[in-house]
Amino acid sequence: MKLLRVGTAGAERPALLDADGTLRDLSGLVDDIDGALLADGAALGRVRAAGESGELPVLDRAGLRIGPPLGRIGKVVCVGLNYHDHAREIGAEPPAEPVVFLKAPDTVVGPHDTVLIPRGSVKTDWEVELAVVIGRTARHLGSAEEALGHVAGYAVAHDVSEREFQIERGGTWDKGKNCETFNPLGPWLVTADEVADPQDLVLRLWVNGEPKQDGTTADQIFPVGEVVRYLSHFMTLYPGDIVNTGTPAGVALGAPEPKPFLRAGDVVELEITGLGRQRQELKDA
Repeated sequence: MKLLRVGTAGAERPALLDADGTLRDLSGLVDDIDGALLADGAALGRVRAAGESGELPVLDRAGLRIGPPLGRIGKVVCVGLNYHDHAREIGAEPPAEPVVFLKAPDTVVGPHDTVLIPRGSVKTDWEVELAVVIGRTARHLGSAEEALGHVAGYAVAHDVSEREFQIERGGTWDKGKNCETFNPLGPWLVTADEVADPQDLVLRLWVNGEPKQDGTTADQIFPVGEVVRYLSHFMTLYPGDIVNTGTPAGVALGAPEPKPFLRAGDVVELEITGLGRQRQELKDA
């Protein structure tokens, strides 16, 4: 299933994109697309049956904002330096264990919402990423295969980063990762049954129409299942938590000088196989 949330920010309604590409209203069936729904197999079954029946009300897409496909997000856990080609482009050794940092849930915005360049920023960068949405509580998982059974679905994430804040201002990466609007998500949450192999997805990103990133999850240092398994030994993952799994080569940080960091007026577009496409215009905060 392709699940999404539509409407004005803070007042989104749950919706479903059916097999014919018709947008249908789920608000008469469920309150929201959130961790509680993803953890409830019976409720998901009713949503699936309703979507297949063709009887759900049709929504008019004209002028309708697409919000983040997940509400009431618990936490956003991120993995850095998780692609071999990205590590090479910035001259870093592949990590022996996953590099982990957190983004606040309030960084999450819709896939086509405006992204704000922070005040004083000169090094705002782009990163297309595969987002994993947790559907079952995960603690101390024993294997990558078991971990994949705790995944509810997948989505496109844009892990926007301010590199000066992240690298040059001391402390952890969090200062460069948690600026307002720095995690566009969506357009859809695609349930795990529709993603045959999360290690066989192509990720692409363009800036002002120019290709910048073109990678594959096959190049991940730590595959999706291993990332979820690993994290479950350091924190409990709950339904409605998100895991951003790293970005492939092609970021501004890895480019020759002068590095083409983002500026107000730039347009970023990104997509992942089967998970949809995003488009954001950059503006000054």
